[in-house]
Amino acid sequence: MKRKRTSRIPAGAPTVTRADFKSDQDTRWCPGCGDYSILAQTQHIMPELGIPKENIVFISGIGCSSRFPYYMNTYGFHTIHGRAPTIASGVKMANPDLSVWVITGDGDALSIGGNHFIHLMRRNFNINMLLFNNRIYGLTKGQYSPTSEQGKKTDSTPLGSVDTPFNPISLALASGATFVARSVDIDSGHLRPMLKAAFAHKGTSFIEIYQNCHIFNDDTFELYREKENKADHTVLLEHGEPLVFGAERDKGIRLNGFQPEVVDTTNGEYSIDDLIVHDQYAEDTTLANFLAGMSDTPDMPHPMGIFRSVRHPCYEDLMTSQIRTAKESMGDGDLEALLNAGETWTVS
Repeated sequence: MKRKRTSRIPAGAPTVTRADFKSDQDTRWCPGCGDYSILAQTQHIMPELGIPKENIVFISGIGCSSRFPYYMNTYGFHTIHGRAPTIASGVKMANPDLSVWVITGDGDALSIGGNHFIHLMRRNFNINMLLFNNRIYGLTKGQYSPTSEQGKKTDSTPLGSVDTPFNPISLALASGATFVARSVDIDSGHLRPMLKAAFAHKGTSFIEIYQNCHIFNDDTFELYREKENKADHTVLLEHGEPLVFGAERDKGIRLNGFQPEVVDTTNGEYSIDDLIVHDQYAEDTTLANFLAGMSDTPDMPHPMGIFRSVRHPCYEDLMTSQIRTAKESMGDGDLEALLNAGETWTVS
């Protein structure tokens, strides 16, 4: 079932455009950086959300992606490394009516910010998180990150990384995220609908965005970004539709026991009826986890789209209800009386 948010802009209010969401700050990313495209798509969809600029907040941590709030003509907060989810949670608790967006990178969110990431997912604040994944630390000049592939050679891993990389989608699902999606920086036709779907979701929405770092990790996602490659290496997730892909739409994904596998749908052995049919609204995460794991499997296409979208109570709503119930049964309370209640003593 599709869910819509009604506009909060008063009748007769001035019409806003993408230009109204561009700040007066010079955009400072390296030429060719995928961040430019993500910024443009975000600015593009903002006027369509029906929210006044003063009700929108962008919050970031540390990294190249974290310059984002400077370039949005909204409220913003450039916080400290990995802590953007915590600050965003506090903002949402203080003013639940705000539209809060967290901008982060694979290093910021999944290394020093890993603990904050998983707790934002499980608490289900009505917050949108965009994770720019370029599989590298770009701001600090090219060290390996929590999503860098095994064997990755960098200045900090000259012989190749021996770490097993995080799969951000799998981590979000395991943490209880209610909306999980993936898109690509330069695919505006796909990224824009994902951003709008994330906004429309009531709860924490998480989008992993494959983003190219032209300087320190160029073409790491070339198979999934470039037109000549992506049809054979990505599969679009569309609710209620079978998982079909390929330049000729002749390949599909079926379950072989407990493992997804690629099959040819034109040779007579398998047909469309044998393929997995996507259900983004399934409460059970089994299918979503199968799809997430495909990204870790050689020769499997990477799923793009919404893995999961379910409705759970939001943290700020539960907290507000709890406070209201407490006041109804016990009154507003008296802080001074509470501090002086019970056994007290004076320190001199």
